[in-house]
Amino acid sequence: MKREELIESVRSQMPAKRWEHTEGVMATAVLLAKRYGADPVKAELAAILHDVCKYWPVEEQARVIRENGLPQDLLDYDKELWHAHAGAFVARNRYGIDDEEVLDAIRYHTSGRERMTLLDKVVCLADYIEPGRDFPGVHNIREIAEHSLEGALVAGFDGTIRFLLDKGRRIYPLTVLSRNGLLTELQRRENR
Repeated sequence: MKREELIESVRSQMPAKRWEHTEGVMATAVLLAKRYGADPVKAELAAILHDVCKYWPVEEQARVIRENGLPQDLLDYDKELWHAHAGAFVARNRYGIDDEEVLDAIRYHTSGRERMTLLDKVVCLADYIEPGRDFPGVHNIREIAEHSLEGALVAGFDGTIRFLLDKGRRIYPLTVLSRNGLLTELQRRENR
């Protein structure tokens, strides 16, 4: 599928406001990829598809997870996590994306994961800081992103975890593991 066809197909599955977010993630992912040495073409592709299932009915997202061997524990946590794994499945099976690095960047753009790849980090952070995002602390995360991909992601995960704690909601364990893994990376870098 050509880039323009892919864009049109994804755009048709979401409200205009969410498409504006996706465009912001695309531009930010390319910028971060160039800044930190990731592949900008892969970054843009993952960004185009990162929210492909976001506006599907949650029952459909849950069905995709249940029926296709995706992590069942996701269903015990916030529904906001579901679209990432369902989206990676759809990217492969509906859009023919077979690049595992791109699929993983889609799959882990909300939760992160241990030992995140450079592309995972770029797409996850782009989703946090694209220009349309406006939440407490986003300006600080953008400033950190100017010089530290991992530091900005830690700040982003800290904000997410703080938000979930304040709301009394469960925290997906992979998010905590992601944060801790990034802190370990930063500490190793400082100790060189």
